[in-house]
Amino acid sequence: MLGMTQFIATVSLLVADYDEAIAFYCDTLGFNLVSDEDLGGGKRWVVVAPAGQSGAQLLLAKAEGEAQVAAIGNPGGGRVMFFLNTTSFAKDHAAMLARGVSFLEAPRHEAYGSVAVFQDLYGNKWDLIEPKKP
Repeated sequence: MLGMTQFIATVSLLVADYDEAIAFYCDTLGFNLVSDEDLGGGKRWVVVAPAGQSGAQLLLAKAEGEAQVAAIGNPGGGRVMFFLNTTSFAKDHAAMLARGVSFLEAPRHEAYGSVAVFQDLYGNKWDLIEPKKP
């Protein structure tokens, strides 16, 4: 497909409640609320994204039904599923700790950069990572 440009724009993340998810991602992680539209019938189109970024966004999708509710917090089967890149690891790590983010480990310095795993309010695992500069 010559001439086509593709990129991942939005990733859906199952949540238990729209408002508690917005509070965590916006107030605790510092993301921006990109969209919160009422779709009727109790459904909303809620999109959040890290402040100042132009990459992928998260669609916060309220789980419906037993299978979706059971999948909240475990889309990666226990592995890190999301990667939050930063250009200032130490500053962001300290700020996130101060806002109550639960880190599962101390920061590590790997061949690929500085990293620490944290959990969101539902137990999804994230890497906060500052990639090593080439």
